[in-house]
Amino acid sequence: MANNPLSVAFQYFQKKGWIPFEFQVETWQDFLDGKSGLLNAPTGSGKTFALFFPVILEYIRNHPDDWQKPRKNGIQLIWITPLRALAQDIQKAMQEVCEAIGLPWKVAVRNGDTENKERLSQKKNPPEILITTPETLHILLAQKDNHALFQNMQAIVIDEWHELMGNKRGVQVQLALAYIRHQSPQAIKLWAISATIGNLEEACQILLGERHPVHIVKAKIEKTIKLQTVYPDELEKYPWSGHMGVRLIDKVIPIIEKHNSVLLFTNTRAQTEIWYHQIMEKRPDWAGLAAIHHGSLDQAVRTWVEESLHFGKLKLVVCTSSLDLGVDFRPVDAVIQVGSPKGVARFIQRAGRSGHQPGLPSLIYFVPTHSLELVEAAALRSAMENNESENIICPTLTFDVLIQFLVTLAVGEGFFEEELYPILKSTYSFKNLTEEEYRWTMSFITQGGESLQGYEEFSKVEKDETGKYCIKNKRAAMVHRLSMGTIVSEPMLKVRFKNGTFLGMIEEYFFSKLRLGDRFFFAGRNLEFVAIKEMSAIVQLSNRKSTNTPSYMGGRISLTSKLAFKIREILEKSTLGIFDSDEIAYVAPLLDLQNRISLVPDKKTLLIEKIISREGYHIFIFPFEGRMVHEILGALIAYRISVSYPISLSIAMNDYGFEMLSDIPIPIEDILEEDVFSENNLAEDIKSCINESEMAKRKFRDVATISGLVFQGFPGKPIKFKHLQSNSGILYGVFEDYDQDNLLLKQAHREVLDIQMEKDNVLEAIRRINSHQIVLKTPGQFTPFSFPIMVDRLSRSTISSESMEDRVAKMKAYLIE
Repeated sequence: MANNPLSVAFQYFQKKGWIPFEFQVETWQDFLDGKSGLLNAPTGSGKTFALFFPVILEYIRNHPDDWQKPRKNGIQLIWITPLRALAQDIQKAMQEVCEAIGLPWKVAVRNGDTENKERLSQKKNPPEILITTPETLHILLAQKDNHALFQNMQAIVIDEWHELMGNKRGVQVQLALAYIRHQSPQAIKLWAISATIGNLEEACQILLGERHPVHIVKAKIEKTIKLQTVYPDELEKYPWSGHMGVRLIDKVIPIIEKHNSVLLFTNTRAQTEIWYHQIMEKRPDWAGLAAIHHGSLDQAVRTWVEESLHFGKLKLVVCTSSLDLGVDFRPVDAVIQVGSPKGVARFIQRAGRSGHQPGLPSLIYFVPTHSLELVEAAALRSAMENNESENIICPTLTFDVLIQFLVTLAVGEGFFEEELYPILKSTYSFKNLTEEEYRWTMSFITQGGESLQGYEEFSKVEKDETGKYCIKNKRAAMVHRLSMGTIVSEPMLKVRFKNGTFLGMIEEYFFSKLRLGDRFFFAGRNLEFVAIKEMSAIVQLSNRKSTNTPSYMGGRISLTSKLAFKIREILEKSTLGIFDSDEIAYVAPLLDLQNRISLVPDKKTLLIEKIISREGYHIFIFPFEGRMVHEILGALIAYRISVSYPISLSIAMNDYGFEMLSDIPIPIEDILEEDVFSENNLAEDIKSCINESEMAKRKFRDVATISGLVFQGFPGKPIKFKHLQSNSGILYGVFEDYDQDNLLLKQAHREVLDIQMEKDNVLEAIRRINSHQIVLKTPGQFTPFSFPIMVDRLSRSTISSESMEDRVAKMKAYLIE
């Protein structure tokens, strides 16, 4: 046994009737050799066993004669997962292994749901394996004796690293890892598990830090994804967003019928409610066999759905990305994706929920919500066949997260300024942190910086006689513990029945549009709005049906740059008469009509259409770069036009292009001569065109919350959103007027451009446009490409008693005339 601890793993697998995969054995051996790295393997391939087992095997190797003897080992492994829902299932799987091989280890979960009694028990007798979240890991660092937790630790594993790396939760993880590794008396092995992403090597480097070599283990498992597209009976040559999806329900119902279990994914919580409502209307006999799952529902409801899936009790779950990640339920037979998921990785992740076992193919049905989404289906198919996926960009120099981390350490055991700086510099996100910026953050946490030093509540951290920075004020420490985390959501209201039964959360702005007595559909029920009490919306069941469903801010996702590139590639092939997928063959008549009336652009052509209608003068520009890029690009071009011409323009956009509309002719020929797509003064013009100051003020609310400048309130007594907005707005004004070098203020401005408005992608788009041939067409009528942009604008901006379908029918009749 001492010579070959691997035999324990092989024996366990043999008893289960399994054979370890090559990548699992490779990971075990690398771990035992002392390596850290990144495991890249598809969903359902046994990734957990690949990185959980070697911790056990190393322990057996170090205790060859008495590894089954009970002893106080302390924490050996911390397993970090981005979702609480994953934790219980992982815990059960790991504990089962320990019991099966006779290892007297305890596997425990520690997150926001852990009861206080269990927390005290874990502190007194730490488990050998602790499963936690990024937020709770930082709460552990805020304990006074946190160093004792890490004394015996051998490894840290981060699950679903691709879900954390691109946001501030990932920055939290980097900071915690760097600190814990520094605190530990022995070398801690660090591993992460990730699905396929475009920049896998960079993902590994971000995880391990700049000083450690990249090491990646790739599972050589062919995961077959079978994509089947659901086609409408008739091709809509003038498509418009969203109208087709539910119309295909009669084709979706038979798909659900022929499978024992199905996940139906939509892109928004509102669409989830609509689809569940429509399916139950068609098949009331599925009551009890069908369920709904999204992030705004009560946790108890979501847990029931997950457990029912796990035990095979449900035939159908209509869901959003809330079930994207690997919640441990039995693999479903098939997945249905309604509407384009707008990204390759997201589509593969969802497809992987079916056939969620090694060797089994994943089956996913694609249901388009308009005709042009069939082009996106073809692009997804091509990307999967060529193993292409998106890059994930990691945030850098997020000072709000850094400030929160420094205060967390001060609440815990404290820190020395000189000792901490190189630890911070060892992380990817803060490798470029200058000494001047570090001194500014220290000044900020100790005296509130330049502009807030007269206010006691901002002087949180003190320097003691030994030179250590710590927090002595008990109230300041408590407020910080209640405020930790980087997830800042839109203001939400709890939805409750009169008797107090909790249904879920809906964003506040939805109720701002309702009158008392209005009805809406939520959590699978027809409800009537009764009243607002404190932070709750009181509702009652309604016998009258409603099609009004809550919509949520940010519900419209944008094409990723990878998928946008694939679409441009496919369109270029179609201009050459190459229709190399069933989807493109099906939409060929639409593309042919577009080509006859105007043009289908290739990869080196920018199409601009000039159209006059009863509404006014339209200019449509088609870069095919995604909604987010078009939003800023449209505003930028409109701003540059307005500088030279006295003209008012309204802007609309979708994933394929954008529209500028005016009541007077737009001199597009002259405008193009003036180099309207120039890179010169790009950043300044973007700031001018997007009301950057107002957007930065809203972004600053999040930055101020994460950094602890504003307090969100005590449990059960949250501060009202308007007060939070007011408090952060006052601070924003103070910094703008008296402290313009404030790093949090600069960060808010930077995030508006870099994150919300995708400045880098806009720059790349402009460079592509400048390398393209610009073709201006005057088709004399709306085209298959321009029509959906125009309809999308009307659906969002016009008040009418007519249904959208009736209004679109009239517009089409006008086109045919």
